[in-house]
Parts: sequence; C-alpha cells; structure tokens
Amino acid sequence: MTTYSGPGYLCQVNKRSHHTEQNGEDRLIVRRGQPFSLVLHLKAGSPEFNPEETSFTLIVETGTVHCESDTKVSFGLKDSTDDKEWSASASKAPGNTVALNISSSPEAPIGLYSLSLLQQGQSTSLGAFVLLFNAWCPRDAVYMRSETKRQEYVLSQHGLLYRGSATRIHHKPWNFSQFEPGILDICLKILDEGLNVVSDTDQDCSERRSPVYITRVLSAMINSNDNEGVLVGEWAEFEDGVHPSTWIGSGDILRQWADSGPVCYGQCWVFAAVDCTVSRALGIPCRVVTNFSSAHDGNGNLLIEKMYDEDGERLEDPDSVWNFHVWVESWMARPDLEQAGFDGWQVSDATPQETSEGVFCCGPVPVSAIREGELTKKFDAPFVFAEVNADVVEYVKLSTGDFVKFSGSTDSIGQNISTKAVGRDKRRDITHHYKYPEGSEEERRVFEKAQHRNKLQKKGKEPGLRIKIKLAKNMVVGSDFEVYAVLANNCMVAKSCSFMLYARAVRYNSTRGASCGFISDTVTVTPGEEKLLFLKLKYSDYGKVISPDRMIQLTAFVNDKENREYHKAEKLIVLDEPDLEVKLTGEARVGQPLTAELCLLNPLPEALQDCSFTLEGVGLTQEKPITIKYVSLQEAKASVQLSPREAGFTVLLVDFDSDKLKNIKNFIPMVVMSDALSPSLNTIAMT
Repeated sequence: MTTYSGPGYLCQVNKRSHHTEQNGEDRLIVRRGQPFSLVLHLKAGSPEFNPEETSFTLIVETGTVHCESDTKVSFGLKDSTDDKEWSASASKAPGNTVALNISSSPEAPIGLYSLSLLQQGQSTSLGAFVLLFNAWCPRDAVYMRSETKRQEYVLSQHGLLYRGSATRIHHKPWNFSQFEPGILDICLKILDEGLNVVSDTDQDCSERRSPVYITRVLSAMINSNDNEGVLVGEWAEFEDGVHPSTWIGSGDILRQWADSGPVCYGQCWVFAAVDCTVSRALGIPCRVVTNFSSAHDGNGNLLIEKMYDEDGERLEDPDSVWNFHVWVESWMARPDLEQAGFDGWQVSDATPQETSEGVFCCGPVPVSAIREGELTKKFDAPFVFAEVNADVVEYVKLSTGDFVKFSGSTDSIGQNISTKAVGRDKRRDITHHYKYPEGSEEERRVFEKAQHRNKLQKKGKEPGLRIKIKLAKNMVVGSDFEVYAVLANNCMVAKSCSFMLYARAVRYNSTRGASCGFISDTVTVTPGEEKLLFLKLKYSDYGKVISPDRMIQLTAFVNDKENREYHKAEKLIVLDEPDLEVKLTGEARVGQPLTAELCLLNPLPEALQDCSFTLEGVGLTQEKPITIKYVSLQEAKASVQLSPREAGFTVLLVDFDSDKLKNIKNFIPMVVMSDALSPSLNTIAMT
C-alpha cells in the first residue's frame, strides 16, 4: 500500500489560474468547475506510485451534515479530469511525489471543504480548501463571457456609488475590499448564520450550489431586522453609532460585525455596497445600482398616491418616493424560472423595506422581467417594478372628507438608473434595461399588463394655471440664496388664488424634516399674466435642520377654492459640497514612502467641531482606515505618509466628517510599482 504524508497545495499556481491571487492568505482558494493541482508526498518506504496499479478514493465534504453526492462526494482516479463533476487524475512526479489534479463540479455548493484520501480502509486528511463560484467557467451559473466585465464585477475592489437627485447626480467612492485578509472568512460566516441554517442545516448547505439562493440569503443577512445580520438600518438618530455617510468601505463594517455583531448604522447605499462586497468575494459578479425618484409602493397597487390638505400640506400615506434608492444586480442564470429569457442581471436589495416570505429581504428578480412587466417571476417583482415604473396620482382632501384628484404623472418614477461603467470611473445609465422609453407604446403596454387594467394615458398641456419653480445657480452649503415660483395663467379669465412656497429639509428616502422657509400670498392673475413668489433660504434657517444628504424639498402650491382647482410643483435642491483636495507626492512604489496631502476649506459661516479625515485604500492603509481628528477648524490640512505593501492598481479614498458637515468624499487612483523593500508602518503628520 502506498502511503502519503500530506499534500503540497501549490497555492500560488492554483490562485493564478483560478483568479484568487488577490486573496493574500497562504491557503487554497479555488473556483468550481475548474481543475486545481496538488502534490502528494509519499512516506518513506512506500511502493513507487504507478497510476495503472495504484488506486485510492478522494472525499470532499462541506458543512456539518453531509449528503452523499451533494455536500459529501467520493470519487476515484480517472485518466483525466471531467469538467462536469468531481473527478481526479494522478501521475508520477519528480522525487518521491505524486501530481494530483482535482476538478470540482460546476454545480457544487460553495464554501469551506475538507479533503481526505481513502485507501484500503485507511483515511488520510489532505487539509482544507475554499470553493467559490466561477464566472470563468461556462458550466457555472454565474458564467460571464466578457473578461473586462469579469475584472470589473468580480475582481475590482474599488467602485463608485451614485447619490443625489435625478438632475444633480453625485458619485461617492467606495472600497469593496473583498480580497482583504479575513474578509472571505467573514463572508462565509454570514452564510453560516442565516435563518435557514437554523431551520435545516443540511438543506441550507446543499442549496449553496445556487447563486439564486446565496443572493437571497445575503439580501436577508446584510440587514439585521430578522437576525444578527451585518447592519442596523437607521434614518433619524445616530448618536450611539456611526452615521451611514461616514463609511467609505465595506472592510471595516464586516470586521466589526464579525467581532461584535450588528453594526450601527446603514442606509441603502451602505447595505448595497456591503452586499456587493460579499457577492464578489464569493465569486458572484455584482454591481451597485442607483434608481433616482424611486417609488416605495406600500399597498402593492403599483400607484404612488399622494394626499394633501387644502393648504398644500402633505398628509401621511403608505406610499413614498425616495429621491434615490440603491440596490445591487447580480449576474446569474435562472433555471428555477423554467422559462427562457430571464438569465443575466438580477435585482436584489438588502435595505429592509418590506417583508418577502416573512423576512426583510428582496429579490433576486430578473431585470428583464421588470422590463417586460412579468410580475409573477420570483422574487418580489411587483415591488421592484413599482420602484422604477409606478404611476403617481395626487389628491386634495377637502374639509368635507372628500378627495379631489388634481394631478398625476406616468413618467416621474425611475429616472437615470445608474451604475459604474466597466473599466472607467464614469457613470453608465441603464434605465433602458428596466423599462421602455417613457411615453412609448411599449412602456404603457407593459404598465397596463402589470396593472391588469387600463391606465390614463399621458395628456398634453391644457389651458389653465401653470406653476414651476426656479433655482439659483450657486447653492453651496453654508450660503444664502433665493428661489422663486412662477404662476402663469393660460386661461381666458382672471384667477384669484392662494399662492404658497414651502421649503423643507428632506432625507434621500423622502422622509420629511423640519421647515426651513415659507412664504404665501393671495394673488389675482389675469389671462396671460405671470406672478412670481420669492423665498430666501438662509443658512441660519436650513443649516439647523438639513441631514447629511444636504437636500431641501421645495413645494409650490396654488389653491383656487372658488373653482376647486389645485396645482402643485416640486423641486429638490441638493446643495453643493466643498471640494476635498487630495494630492500625492512621491513615487507610488512598494515599501517606499508616499505622502497624501489633504485640504478642505470650511464653507460654513461657523467653525466645525469634532472634525476628522479618514483614509482607506487596499494595500495602502494596513487593512484598517487611518483617522486624523481635530477639535475644531476653519480650514483643514493634513499630510499622511503611506507605505504601499502591494503592487498593482489601487484607490485611496478620503472622507471628511464633522458635526455640521458630513459625507464629503474624494478618491485618487494610482498604480503601485513593485520594489524589493519591505513596507513600513504608516505615520501621520498634521498641520
């Protein structure tokens, strides 16, 4: 009998061929459906290995409970490996060694595996390895043809998240950090703590062969509403945690969760970014997507019904429209739908909004199903469809209790749906993936199909009162500026009306804050005449009530009580932020000092308190962010000396935070050259 003293895992060779070399740990991490190599060392005195005469069985196991042919598989040697199933081949190698090639099944559950060798009743442990999804394998459900897309959606550790409003889109840099040390183990821990593990451990482990299943588990586990998931959502009070706008990467969040449980706090872009990190770490191609003017359909009728009183004040209702909302798309086949045409990008959303099958999660649902109004397709198609294509209907509630419909829109929901372009730090508009052009016959056909009844078609302008809002050109946070509403009378008779212009702080999810400006007038508008109503917005008023989103909702409302005629216009202000300058001095080379110089001028007419710069970059900041703190300042300058530890492309992210000015970010890409010198510790110099 030939006996073995344990394998040489050839980690570096296997990692290069399996695209896992960025996982810096010295262990075997491979992708399914693709062979990997081991070297077995024969014990002294063992007979020489002869492939034609020597046989043994290999056993791979994952999870704690094993089902033969699924989570526990036994297989012998063949002349060559088979790319359809677990298989192995062996050959004599130089010295007292055996070269062993093992191919995993392209449908095997992902996760941590043990490997053992069984020969004549004697079992020898060959150690452990991690198996991931494989976007390079045509038989894998996550297979992606384009190498440039695989580089972007699986291997890239840097991304851009889009926020703001449909007319003022801002990008924010993010470090996904999926290959940072320890992150993969944390991602596997997330799977091990899902709700299904408790109810049926064996079934859960077996289901991990499906990216559809994994994606749905992550949607539930990235939030903590039903379990000890990663992030606690919060949209109002943040004193006992980290404000969501402060985060600049997923690594710190995931490490905190692994150490001490749910992390405070997250909002939609944070939930989505962490979800993207875990998906990419596990091998599922994933991207972050922002939907502007995103509907939250609380009663499931595909309509956003807004109610107002006779003074134009919004009444409470279950529906809302978020200024933007962020989710992820994951790339995979959908054999579970038993119908062609639904492979490709799938929407899932970890932000806890509504329950799905009793759990706060959403998706995955094919983007193509949303585009075609196929609302019976799993999972949560009606909710996602409404987010991008609901109709808006507006009513005034009279003192009698009656409701008067006065306005509506079929094209205001789902605008400028955005994601980062492949290989470039540019925005790509993918609205056309989700719906046909607004106003087209196809778009209305799809909506009617989804609604199961006819809807009102878009109407052209009719004679009557018209109202619109005009903004100032420069609206930097900290400044005072003036806005105004224009009321035009296109009727043949004069109109006497109440004319009101409101300003109110608002969060990105449309949650209304305190008022920061109001003016009203009773006007008579003759035929063809225009009336203007001016409102000065002062920092002394809005600075006390705006959120870190720096958003102000303007609403102009006209009430012609005599004719029971109501008109409204809305416009969202996203205040401009100050520039955060980031400059690099020195050569970006492994082990060599590189200085980042930071500068931010305070635009506010008051000093900032509790100020800090935070820097994070893969291979630049020793796995944890660097934070520089100040008590107060009018101008912030700092220099941070870095020692890059890895060659290749990376991105340095910088965040500025204070009591009154948050969510100021910038980034700078760089290519780090190789060098023989060893990296030193980061040092900080402040001015």
